[in-house]
Amino acid sequence: MKFVSQLLSAHLARYPAMQLDDIYKLLHQAALGPGHAVDNPAAARKRLDQELAALSEAPVEPLQEIISPDGRLGRVHLRPYLAAGGSPDALHDAFVETARSYPASPDKLVKFCGCLGDLASADGIPFARDDVLAYFEKISRDGYLAIHHSEAFRRAYRPAYRVVAVDLLQSR
Repeated sequence: MKFVSQLLSAHLARYPAMQLDDIYKLLHQAALGPGHAVDNPAAARKRLDQELAALSEAPVEPLQEIISPDGRLGRVHLRPYLAAGGSPDALHDAFVETARSYPASPDKLVKFCGCLGDLASADGIPFARDDVLAYFEKISRDGYLAIHHSEAFRRAYRPAYRVVAVDLLQSR
């Protein structure tokens, strides 16, 4: 629970408009990596190119945010990545390799989500315990599927990133 508490504390401070969808998306990525997003590497590259072409102004972002307990997995934000001279080819290759090789752990996702009721009770997240429990009961019934960011999050932050094993990107 300590990892989830620290991860959410940092993200809620940085992204106060986060909703339960955004918390779940973060935990899903931390536990499962980006595998769901790379069924077809060519299609994933096309989505990256389209996203890069459509980038617009957004609040200041870090280059990367570590999201996994082992420190290997991170969200690499496209705007600062490109501004630092990062290569779209290298990012795509790291994204695809991460999707192929990252050890997804559904059990870890269930464990991460299971912490949230206690965090809500302890005021560790700004949501009522009953709302959190109902939300994650539905997520569980639906099979812990990948989801998009909430509309509130998209409007406030215009997220544009790829989840990658950061060591793969640093070695390119």
